[in-house]
Amino acid sequence: MFQYIVMRVMKGGLTFLAAVSITFLIVRLMPGDPTTAFISDSMTPQDVQALNTSLGLDKPLPEQYALFLRNLAHFELGQSFFYKQPVGDIIAPRLGWTLLLIGTSLLITLLIGIPLGVHSARHKGKGVDQAVSTMIVLGISIFIPLLAFVLVYVFSLELGLTPVGGAFAPDVEDSELISDVARHMILPTVTLVVVNLAQIVLYTRSSMLDVLKEDYIRTARAKGVDDRGVIWGHALRNAMIPTVTVTGLMLGKMVAGAVLTETVFSWPGVGSMIYEAVQKQDFPLLQGAFIVLAFSVILMTLVTDLVVAWLDPRIKLHAESTR
Repeated sequence: MFQYIVMRVMKGGLTFLAAVSITFLIVRLMPGDPTTAFISDSMTPQDVQALNTSLGLDKPLPEQYALFLRNLAHFELGQSFFYKQPVGDIIAPRLGWTLLLIGTSLLITLLIGIPLGVHSARHKGKGVDQAVSTMIVLGISIFIPLLAFVLVYVFSLELGLTPVGGAFAPDVEDSELISDVARHMILPTVTLVVVNLAQIVLYTRSSMLDVLKEDYIRTARAKGVDDRGVIWGHALRNAMIPTVTVTGLMLGKMVAGAVLTETVFSWPGVGSMIYEAVQKQDFPLLQGAFIVLAFSVILMTLVTDLVVAWLDPRIKLHAESTR
């Protein structure tokens, strides 16, 4: 198991390095010039050149990349072009809001999706299964901004049941902060849950149907184990392997969806910050945001692999036999 963990960590490190390198290139290949946010009519060409020098944009691309990696090795993400502050200081408070939103959405998605997938598999072909199948198709097809705008229009503007956006009211009392944040989280959380729920239900249902055909399930039933015991005591662990795997992949989708969701709902997380940084052509801030999110996704993928290996020991045994 230790060797399997080492292999997965090494693979994650290489993936992180690739993500860092791609991020560095992408933000510099974007159209536009970050200096346009600072240039005024009164500036001379010499002033513009001095500005490029101060931002490090006058150096060749390979030199910029080498400097970027050196700073990253010292856990330095640079200084924001626009805010004139260390990127880490800007990202840190926003990362907490993003993790809160994604973590809550993921937990609710699993708590609803796994039992729903199991229930659908137990009643294959019946009305509840057909309804779930319809929900899966709609969930996979839905567009995040469209759903977000519909939710805002119905529940915020028309019914007045939820806040339009933000994370909390500016004048909220400290004693009411948690409840106010919870109210502001309702619509962005519902948005992320709806667009990701279908995948969890689909994989849980399909995997459960396959597991229920196995010989050991028939043996358990022949020994008199009731249906509930067969499902939750014998079949669920093996059926969870594809679900756990897709959950790790879904985290990347949630991170991408958070950019759209946070922007629509003005949620003060890393996603909305990325949108602002793109508008301002703030290279260091974009780099820092992508690097932090990439690290988070890779870390969660590593955790997912370890959970899958715990659920199915054959995975790590196969890894050891192929060395």
